[in-house]
Amino acid sequence: MTAVPRTLPPVLLAAVLLALALSGLQPHDRATWLMETCWVIVGVPVLVAVRKRFPLSPLLCCLLAAHALVLIVGGHYTYAEVPVGHWLQDALDLSRNPYDRVGHLMQGFVPAILVRELLVRTSPLRGSAWLGPLIVCACLAFSAFFEMIEWWTALAGGAAADAFLATQGDQWDTQWDMACALFGAVVSLLLLSRLHDRQLARLGTGAARGA
Repeated sequence: MTAVPRTLPPVLLAAVLLALALSGLQPHDRATWLMETCWVIVGVPVLVAVRKRFPLSPLLCCLLAAHALVLIVGGHYTYAEVPVGHWLQDALDLSRNPYDRVGHLMQGFVPAILVRELLVRTSPLRGSAWLGPLIVCACLAFSAFFEMIEWWTALAGGAAADAFLATQGDQWDTQWDMACALFGAVVSLLLLSRLHDRQLARLGTGAARGA
């Protein structure tokens, strides 16, 4: 059995924690920063706690770190004000800052591999033709749940929640967010499943042929 390279998780963890700490220095809006980065703040201790019993594949480690950085950057600036998003808006002549679309693509792209790893390693679905569709459904369900969280936040915070919602005046923002997550999940499975299978095989879990 070949484990995840020993240096990879500590390096990724250090990078994420450093970025989180820096992002917390004078963020654009403290409440928005906390709401956007809470997934990182909660997720990191969980992953550290289970690292010996359930070591993750290198691919998933890298994807989770990348997703954390996207959340951290969005939390520091708010999604509507991320500088690289403004650059893309100008370069592509868009009507809005598209960084939140990137965030929701990642919301499908990364969880697809997370769910895939959990199902392949812990359930009878390994090799099943239902594996891929169920992963996509799980990602879309999470995206819908996240939109409900945004709704509840808006009800509780009123105008103060505008930075967290990042709708930028788009009445179809919720639908776009879920569509981006759906697209991200499908693309992730199409692009990364074979690589993921090889890494899972080296972890001793076997390969999943169904996605």
